[in-house]
Amino acid sequence: MSMEMRSFGQSIKRKEDPAFLTGKGRYVDDIELPNMAHAAFVRSPLAHARIKSIDTSFARQIKGVIDVITYHELPESLRQRRLPLVVPVESLTNPRLPFTLARDEVCYVGEPIAIVVAENRYIAEDAVAQVMVDLEPLDVIADCRDGLKKGAPLAHVGASSNVAATMHSVSGDTDAAFAKAAHVFKENIYLHRGGAFFMECRGAIAHYDTFQDNLLVYVSSQGVHRLKRSFLELFDMQDSKLRIVTPDVGGGFGPKGSYYVEYGAVAAASMRVGRPVKWIEDRRENFVATHQERDQYWDVEIAVDDDAKILGVRGTLTHDNGAYTPWGIVLPWISVATVPGPYVIPAYNMTLVSVLTNKVPTTPVRGAGRPQAVFVMERLMDRVAREFDLDPAEVRRRNFIKPEQMPYNVGVIFRDGRPVVYDSGDYPACQQTALDAVDYEAFETRRKAALAEGRYIGIGIGNAVEATGLGPYEGVTVRIGTNGNITAYTGATPQGQAHKTTLAQVVADHFGVSIDDVTIETGDTSTISFGIGTFASRTAVNAGSSAHMAAKAVSIKVREIAAQLLEVEPDDIELRDGLARVKGASNRSKTLRELAVYSLGKPGFSLAEGMAPGLENTAYFTPSQSSYANGTCLAEVEVDIETGRVRITRLVMSHDCGRVINPMVVNGQVIGGVAHGVGNALFERMVHDDQAQPLSTNFGEYLLPLAADVPRVEIHHQETPSPYNPLGVKGAGEGGTIPTIAAIVNAVADALRPLGVHIAEAPLSPQRIIELIEEAKARSAA
Repeated sequence: MSMEMRSFGQSIKRKEDPAFLTGKGRYVDDIELPNMAHAAFVRSPLAHARIKSIDTSFARQIKGVIDVITYHELPESLRQRRLPLVVPVESLTNPRLPFTLARDEVCYVGEPIAIVVAENRYIAEDAVAQVMVDLEPLDVIADCRDGLKKGAPLAHVGASSNVAATMHSVSGDTDAAFAKAAHVFKENIYLHRGGAFFMECRGAIAHYDTFQDNLLVYVSSQGVHRLKRSFLELFDMQDSKLRIVTPDVGGGFGPKGSYYVEYGAVAAASMRVGRPVKWIEDRRENFVATHQERDQYWDVEIAVDDDAKILGVRGTLTHDNGAYTPWGIVLPWISVATVPGPYVIPAYNMTLVSVLTNKVPTTPVRGAGRPQAVFVMERLMDRVAREFDLDPAEVRRRNFIKPEQMPYNVGVIFRDGRPVVYDSGDYPACQQTALDAVDYEAFETRRKAALAEGRYIGIGIGNAVEATGLGPYEGVTVRIGTNGNITAYTGATPQGQAHKTTLAQVVADHFGVSIDDVTIETGDTSTISFGIGTFASRTAVNAGSSAHMAAKAVSIKVREIAAQLLEVEPDDIELRDGLARVKGASNRSKTLRELAVYSLGKPGFSLAEGMAPGLENTAYFTPSQSSYANGTCLAEVEVDIETGRVRITRLVMSHDCGRVINPMVVNGQVIGGVAHGVGNALFERMVHDDQAQPLSTNFGEYLLPLAADVPRVEIHHQETPSPYNPLGVKGAGEGGTIPTIAAIVNAVADALRPLGVHIAEAPLSPQRIIELIEEAKARSAA
């Protein structure tokens, strides 16, 4: 980056906040179109059933009902085509995708069967209750382990198996490593299913223009271009006839990156009734129909030598994929590839078995399989420390990949099909920074003092390495209008990450202006041809690099034109405060407006030789591989052994996301991620019964952390630039979540160590902690 850096690296206040704080945010449900109808869905009350008949006659008789649409009333293309598979891979031998509305079988509670269109949502909801669906119950798979048993019922009628995919991730000779190992330790680890539960539920508005044969869709999403591709694949439409727009989004966390059947149904409804149709998901629908994550069973073992150095890790991950595979096996594949973390593991062999069940599909939620993997590896590291009676931090020190080993080839293949090669980072220093921050060496003294008072405190470490900046690309168009305004357009869609601030910082520095002089437009397929979207901590790397490349190209052209008009060399021109001026002669300058007008030429006259019209450039950054961020989370907790309550008394995050564009924004992302991790560690349980009926369908039954549950997060930044992008940045949006679950659970386990409690699961509710304490007492008594 050769331009003067006035904004990059500064904690500039977010451009987005004034509108949000003054109630001027614009979400899908804020959009009101003329003559708009409203939709509600008839959903399956059973986890698995055959549809025998659907009687819509009673619903149609209700005043204000416009239409009731089932599978048979859908456009022909939607009756013929199931939802597209986002990421097909060879290992996915049994993919399962739904139709836009269930055709003859429902495979999870909440699966849409019909859509009711009415004058308002109240009438639509009343009519939903009058749609009579005759369902024949079928056998249910509620637990992915049961789905693997001999003679198990099938999650889908006619399927050959409940196994969606089997994959092996192998590096080195694990058989030899375990054969020569002085010590082998086994763990059976369980991570329970949870969800994203954003403040704004899903929602979509479809407006089909019968005159122009155009479809406009407003949708709360994480990637408008990916949704557009799914729409185009399902509907027989020309690309130019479809526009997808995402306004402000009240949280995404992964699940809003998916194309859902409701979106196509709402579009089909608008086409059928000839009016705009709005659907806004309510919170119960959010619990039973939005994609979730986890239910993972890990059977793992670790081989170490007499010095507690790792020789090998092997095992099996059994993953609940839910009823369908919209994202293939992306989620569990990431888990398997993330287990090695920041440690040297000479031999690694992990088998992934992804199983279909009769539950809501599982797709990436913040961290996308990485928190589970880190939990597994960090519990193994604590197990080694306990068996050797060593300090857990010391066991990790002995096994860290060192900075001088970078770039480091882990030996496994990531979900993008490329080898996992860590680009940069200082893992020992990152951990040491966190240890120093909490005065780790004095913790045992603090523990003894607490025990003397009858208090149980513990400390836990979580180390993580995260693949960020995934490809294939993201694009940015930078344009200086004839009014002199600088605008950048991108397909990256924010859900709170401050794209309009950080991307403006990148662009502004190229023109020597304030970020207030740069407008960032996001989430509209009509403004830039291609895009992928915001997920997987990829926007800073991809959209940031594209913004840098595009702005650089435009700034060079600005200098060239200004140099022509001012009769100097381009290197003699500097850009500052909206002017292109001759260095050392501030009275000789041209405004950006003047240069933009000149660049378009005069009607009927030729442009200057070799000059293309306009001050505009579109750049698509395509990363050669992921950039790897890393972090250490250190948690101190106190556990009340009478009630099972866990109080987090201290939490430190030492975090490396490469060069930091805006430290304040990164801090916000990390703190938000930690809050997500606290929920996953201690509260969030998506419970189902043995018929796959969800028992957690509101926030009285599914607990999220409150402000009082999330501690003050102390953040320490490291900056090891990535060599794989021009900004040297790495992703930061998930780094707070990924190691936090492991750190908190490790701390709880450490606190309860005097009671002989062994923990190999998450989350840890107060009830579960009491049960574990009682189980430990029973073992001791026996």
